Amino acid sequence: MKRGMRHGIAAGLLRVYKAALSPALHALAGTSSGCRFQPSCSEYAAIAVSEYGLLRGGAMAAGRLLRCHPLSGLLHGGGGFDPVPARGEATPGVPSGQVH
Repeated sequence: MKRGMRHGIAAGLLRVYKAALSPALHALAGTSSGCRFQPSCSEYAAIAVSEYGLLRGGAMAAGRLLRCHPLSGLLHGGGGFDPVPARGEATPGVPSGQVH
């Protein structure tokens, strides 16, 4: 599968999630369930895949999702502003001397 097609499929799945699944999950969970982070996890995933590609961006998005859970406040500081690292910045989980 070509790179452009993979990115298109990933972007389409994220749009479907944001338009249909996310609002339904928030409605079921109640008004107190909001995104812990800014940008939201789906926005983070879209930016990460766009900037870093499907594999690396997908791994970064998966790491973000693992930090987004009810115990997040106790283990990771609770959320807040957590942008996708710009190229050249340290990326969580990647040793500082490693090229990414």
